[in-house]
Amino acid sequence: MGTSADYPPFEYVDTAKGEEIIGFDVDLAKAITEKLGYDLEVKDIEFSGLIEALKSGKVDIVLAGMTPTEERKQSVDFSDIYYTANHMIVSKKDSGIQSVEDLEGKTVGVQLGSIQEEKANEIKETINIKIESRNRVPELIQEIKAGRFDAAIIEDTVAKGYLDNNADLVGFTMVNEEEAGSAVAFPKGNEELVTQFNEIIKEMKENGEMEALINKWFGGNE
Repeated sequence: MGTSADYPPFEYVDTAKGEEIIGFDVDLAKAITEKLGYDLEVKDIEFSGLIEALKSGKVDIVLAGMTPTEERKQSVDFSDIYYTANHMIVSKKDSGIQSVEDLEGKTVGVQLGSIQEEKANEIKETINIKIESRNRVPELIQEIKAGRFDAAIIEDTVAKGYLDNNADLVGFTMVNEEEAGSAVAFPKGNEELVTQFNEIIKEMKENGEMEALINKWFGGNE
């Protein structure tokens, strides 16, 4: 499994507890592969390099809170959606940014290769913003705190963790949003594996296992 371990609670390293990659996606991958009889090894790769890692055979699957966009579907196959979340705009408390319109003339950070990067480009079509991308979400937070970014667009479940730990930051969820879901990515043409994963995802949704994992990692914020 390839993932980008900078995205709590989906996947991250809690250095206080060790070097192991933990999180919602990791638990989900363990549950699915165990049920299917596969051994699981987790590799940490920059988010922007995950699809290439699938295509080149470095990894067999990707779980990284990845949204199945039309562009990505050209390169890889996806499972059914296993989790749905929204985008949040995060900024400093005194920034005065309370709506998308308030981003006019501002520098906005996004994670390289993410669905939020696409969302920023969409916003740029109607609002004058400067988009800056970084490889990892903690870098976006640092740039806001250092005053180099006015705001960043981050998935809401991920952003909430940073807001809880940084009293100087605030955020709001973007409204009228087509919800972006997360799915497992596979190399093109491996229909058997996609079907196997879809069956287990469906089973876990029906028997309450998925909800239990969501409650464990997101505190019930579905």
